[in-house]
Amino acid sequence: MIEKIYAELDAAYTEMVEIRRYLHMHPEPSFEEKRTAYYIHHYYEQLGVEVKHGVGGNGIVATIRGAKPGKTVALRADFDALPIQDQKDVSYKSTVPGVTHACGHDGHTATLLVLGKILHAMREELPGTYVLIHQHAEELAPGGAKPMIEDGALDGVDVIFGTHLWSMTPYGRIDYRVGPIMAAADRFSIKVQGRGGHGANPHETKDAVVIASQLVTNLQQLVSRRVDPLESAVLSVGSFVAENPFNIIADQALLSGTVRTFSEDIRNLMETEMERVVEGTSLANGSSHEFSFVRGYPAVVNHEAETMYLKNIAETVPGVNEVYNAPPQMGGEDFAYYLEKVPGTFFFTGAMPDGDAYPHHHPKFDFKEEAMLVAAKTLAAAAVNVHN
Repeated sequence: MIEKIYAELDAAYTEMVEIRRYLHMHPEPSFEEKRTAYYIHHYYEQLGVEVKHGVGGNGIVATIRGAKPGKTVALRADFDALPIQDQKDVSYKSTVPGVTHACGHDGHTATLLVLGKILHAMREELPGTYVLIHQHAEELAPGGAKPMIEDGALDGVDVIFGTHLWSMTPYGRIDYRVGPIMAAADRFSIKVQGRGGHGANPHETKDAVVIASQLVTNLQQLVSRRVDPLESAVLSVGSFVAENPFNIIADQALLSGTVRTFSEDIRNLMETEMERVVEGTSLANGSSHEFSFVRGYPAVVNHEAETMYLKNIAETVPGVNEVYNAPPQMGGEDFAYYLEKVPGTFFFTGAMPDGDAYPHHHPKFDFKEEAMLVAAKTLAAAAVNVHN
């Protein structure tokens, strides 16, 4: 049966590319994916697939019920784009100024739509039930996964699989990992309130630029001196704003940045220690402050049994020439919420294009479209064989 699915996917590859390119030309940013959601919903409606729209916001959930008994398997694809200007010189370049699919979600959507079409056509031969989760707003916390779960997207689901087309991983490779594979992604902001004054009289001021500069340095010591060297953490200050005329000492400075961790204990430690450092630096300088630590997505933690199952399945999939036990990545993903609720695994499908390869979220990002076929076959094999 799986060989038949592979053959049907091969035959539908042209359609998969057409869908991907249409979506690439008509991107919509997180929480604004109205037309994209309609496109997905309409695609399933025309096939006669049971489909719900407006799940947790703009989410779509299609359900395909096999004629034979089996587990309920969820497959997930995200469909939001990014607020980035598309700088590629291709026929399917984004037609929307300042918005593009710079992370491959158009490919994820095309992959799952065509796979869903084939599963629906073969439903009389299939065991189990297949829940196809098309998720909005992965790129922007609080994301779409959590509200979709709260709205019932995982009700009755026994296991979930998801993949990400990855432009910096060689085509034909599947990357898997037991345990944390992507980091918790949190953000922070710090407002330093000093006392401004004339640049010629610094002794009469509490220089917010100097205090904030101390904070940048002091915070960098947390990872090297407070986190166990066998654990992982990243603290990056991405913005430092203290705009003033050249001869004025700033009374206020604003810092913002991100913290990435894999362990919940280290995540808690970083928040606690950051607050302590900010308070201590303010106290030493006689200034005041406001500190905010906003938790984003938790770490993506793959379940061992399902991950090793996926690894073994991937080794049998046509087009897969390497299955690699990959190191974890510091990027974030709200697929984490699904894995907190049901067993499953999230893996990467190598999609490095021919020629220049650009990382995700780059204005020239693109991927090798044949990788969608590898992703579809791997997801299909995992979903169909899990009933055995």
